Amino acid sequence: MEDEGAVDRVLAGDASAFAFIVRRWQGPVVNLAYRFCRDRSRAEDMAQEAFLRAFRALPKWRREAAFSTWLFALAINLFRSEIRRSPPLDALQPLDPESVDPVTLEDAAANEESAERVHRLVQSLPPKYRDVLILFYFHDMDVLQAARSLQLPEGTVKARLSRARNLLRDKLTRPRGPSESGAQNATRRA
Repeated sequence: MEDEGAVDRVLAGDASAFAFIVRRWQGPVVNLAYRFCRDRSRAEDMAQEAFLRAFRALPKWRREAAFSTWLFALAINLFRSEIRRSPPLDALQPLDPESVDPVTLEDAAANEESAERVHRLVQSLPPKYRDVLILFYFHDMDVLQAARSLQLPEGTVKARLSRARNLLRDKLTRPRGPSESGAQNATRRA
């Protein structure tokens, strides 16, 4: 109801009421953008663009679903387009050897390597499977919320989640190819 009240105030001419919406949803929208691009600065820029588009599109919100559902659907569509236009960089940031304990450096590198591999594999999934995984696992949406955000039936989201899990499991258990292990060896040497 708070969102609806803020939207009503914006539509009545009080553009400053949109600040409430931004404050309330900024963290979740930035986190969602981050799941798409894995770059905090870029995620903040993408979220800002999502809020700008939402502001412009407020009169088009039909109120058939919660405002947050509409906002996330708009943001997801924007983030998909942004990633297609300019894919995320998968380069690892170099660590400062003096600021890290050498014993934990190996553990951190192994964990980061695993996380980066999972991220690359999730990003390599077709968008219809990748999007449901990101919303369900990384953005903590349940099936109903993900379905509303993606504007899909719940059964379709469940089926895509199942297929996405199977695809990801197959990719994770498949032996690494020469290009993947070569890239990791190069990363370790750097």
